[in-house]
Amino acid sequence: MGRIDIICSHLPEADVFADIGCDHGYCTQYMLKNRRCRLAYISDISAGSLKKARTLLAREVEEGRCIPVVADGLDGVKECDLVLIAGMGGEEIVRILERGYLPKKFVLQPMKNSEKVRRFLIGRGCSITLDYTFEDGKFYDLIAGEAPSSKSAAADYTDWELRFGRDNLRSPSPAFLKWIRGEREKLRERLFSSVMSHESREELRKRQYELEVILDAIEGDV
Repeated sequence: MGRIDIICSHLPEADVFADIGCDHGYCTQYMLKNRRCRLAYISDISAGSLKKARTLLAREVEEGRCIPVVADGLDGVKECDLVLIAGMGGEEIVRILERGYLPKKFVLQPMKNSEKVRRFLIGRGCSITLDYTFEDGKFYDLIAGEAPSSKSAAADYTDWELRFGRDNLRSPSPAFLKWIRGEREKLRERLFSSVMSHESREELRKRQYELEVILDAIEGDV
């Protein structure tokens, strides 16, 4: 499956769905076409970018089942059951949630800085229900979960789980194994071929050791 298909496969049913930074609107199309939500918001800070999704979802917009919003993050999007934020950096995702609100359920696909997203969510008491790496030409992290509630409690994450993703360490995906082996090889090459300061070399060795420990733990369980 491709990146968009994988994201869609993890979107639960909702009454009101919001796709923030919606790009072409394919995920919203999936939700509406399969009647997995009653109402959907498509939001983008750029009117030009939003136009692509409006064109794809013209019928749903006309029927009032899809509301286009030119806005920064969650601005202009009323509180909803499920929010998708995909294709942005982790710092931008955190900024959007900080200045907006925590939705009941969320699916996040940061392009980088996934650790910052995890730390923010756990720090706010959210429950992370899915947190793993997949591959579609590149490696991507997908983080899904729920806002704090009286029925759920945020689990404590270890430092390594915050950095690499809990599911990746407990039930590693093939993509995560491929990624971490690739990272280990890159570090080996840099250590052998690069001229660098003692401090930089020690930092790379520390990183290499961490990856070796993780791989030993994972491969020892296989």
